[in-house]
Amino acid sequence: MKVIGGGLAGSEAAWQLARRGVPVILYEMKPKKFSEAHRSPLLGELVCSNSLKSMDLKTAHGLLKEEMRRLGSLVIEAAWESRVPAGGALAVDREEFARRITERLEALPQVKIVREEVTEVPPDGLVIIATGPLTSPAFSEAIARLTERDHLYFYDAISPIVTADSIDFTKAFKASRYGKGGDDYINCPMTKGEYYRFVEELLRAERVPLREFERVMPFEGCMPIEDLAERGPDTLAFGPMKPVGLVDPRTGKRPYAVVQLRPENREGTLYNMVGFQTKLRYGEQERVFRLIPGLERAEFVRYGSLHRNTFIDAPRLLDEHLRLRREPRVFFAGQLTGVEGYVESAAMGLLAGINAARTLKGLPLIPPPRTTALGALIGHITNRFTSQYQPMGVNFGLFPPLEERVKRKEERRARLVERALKDLQAWISQLREEAK
Repeated sequence: MKVIGGGLAGSEAAWQLARRGVPVILYEMKPKKFSEAHRSPLLGELVCSNSLKSMDLKTAHGLLKEEMRRLGSLVIEAAWESRVPAGGALAVDREEFARRITERLEALPQVKIVREEVTEVPPDGLVIIATGPLTSPAFSEAIARLTERDHLYFYDAISPIVTADSIDFTKAFKASRYGKGGDDYINCPMTKGEYYRFVEELLRAERVPLREFERVMPFEGCMPIEDLAERGPDTLAFGPMKPVGLVDPRTGKRPYAVVQLRPENREGTLYNMVGFQTKLRYGEQERVFRLIPGLERAEFVRYGSLHRNTFIDAPRLLDEHLRLRREPRVFFAGQLTGVEGYVESAAMGLLAGINAARTLKGLPLIPPPRTTALGALIGHITNRFTSQYQPMGVNFGLFPPLEERVKRKEERRARLVERALKDLQAWISQLREEAK
């Protein structure tokens, strides 16, 4: 069994196959060749944020993590073991996270890791394609030939990272919104005047030019901050820089706007500028972002950037088991399918691995119930009623409604979670029973 791509989806798929006794050849082109965003030779490298979003079981993201945990997810296990403080979110030390994934897979006798670029889809046998949103040009062309369709694509922006000891704590302060999660975040408060000056300079700043053939289609959740600012001078104050739930200890009042920084590693030496994805030139990032109180002397260890994300038109191409309809021996997994987010990507690798293993053993393929987070994502990527398919992360809007109407949002979500976990457990039991 061949898995192409050693990111979150490919690593998870290889893990699920191996733990079911299936020999796996996992292809990863690093370190012989890197994409424009990757830097580490490790498997499971995170290139954007180090946050895997909420752990709260009352949220769709929290529910998805719990479903994957119950299915023995490698990614969730590694994330939990390498977590760093981030309030109610599951954020990780990215180096430790990737190292744990790599070491676990290298230790499995069923997994052979081949470090070379694949430029053609294997002509026979089962294969899982999980090359991710930064698929190499050569293999992108191979996928295009296989699917007989052009790719859809969008661009994803990365936030800058600064060193903790370069932050001025006479202006910045530690706190989480509404006091939840302790003092996990560093907050840089702004007055009204400071905020509007920042927005003015942000809009004036020089950006990295795009080539003529590049058409920018950013996913809403990763919209560059300068693009958000173009929507109106107050957009940021009601978006990534909203001050709600925070009080500046110097004034005893809520600031007009705030920039939050989230820990990047367990030691707390690096901090990510939350929501500050950008395509500004590097020099302009320093100039503009140092206007933020507390960051006047910030040391940038990673600048923000814009990179390509590639995905296929899954509703027209894939079935509910993540197989290519015209060639069912080929499975797709990860962000290539049009899910958005680290955990969602790994979730598709998990399902592809389970389905491929069952195929090899002659077992029937059973999709997860639509009432689960896993099933809701499958419903999204196979929804043939959508005419303009776009990536999406897991959310309760993808779930089938409850049979009875529940007005209160908190109660409605609690019931959706209760139903999902009940149906998931029944599905897991069915899979195990048929595998005997």
